[in-house]
Amino acid sequence: MAVRWGNATRRRSSSVKMTAPPVTCIKEEQRSIIRFLRGEGVKPIEIHRRMEVQYGDACLSVQQVYEWSRKFLNGVNSVTDSPRPGQAHRVATPEAIAAVEAIVKENRRVTVHEIAARLDKSHRSGHHIVHDVLQFHKVSARWVPSQLPAELKERRVDACQEL
Repeated sequence: MAVRWGNATRRRSSSVKMTAPPVTCIKEEQRSIIRFLRGEGVKPIEIHRRMEVQYGDACLSVQQVYEWSRKFLNGVNSVTDSPRPGQAHRVATPEAIAAVEAIVKENRRVTVHEIAARLDKSHRSGHHIVHDVLQFHKVSARWVPSQLPAELKERRVDACQEL
């Protein structure tokens, strides 16, 4: 394997292994290696071959090495993925949670659709706040907390001990 150092070229054994196990090497580290070697003028196929010796199965694919090499040549300096467009994350703000809780306490027969309409949120956002955040569930057409109050828990324990 040829390595360029300034104007001189040296041969290096490909049997040299890294000290850290490949499992601990993450994508960003491999991308940093691609950026470094590409800066030295090493071709992407040679970069992949050298990384494959070091990382084995944990190595990035040839396509990824080519893609990141192209990005670095085009002026990208970051080795992290850029944010991807798509469905936005559901954000349950404290204000929205408090508003939903107030609506449910005011009328326990309210539907998720009505909650979403009153707060000008999507049905899924209303459902997320009611079910996942507040952990309310419908019982006999009413929203009830899924957790028992401490007093009711004690009553159940006492009733079971009497049996």
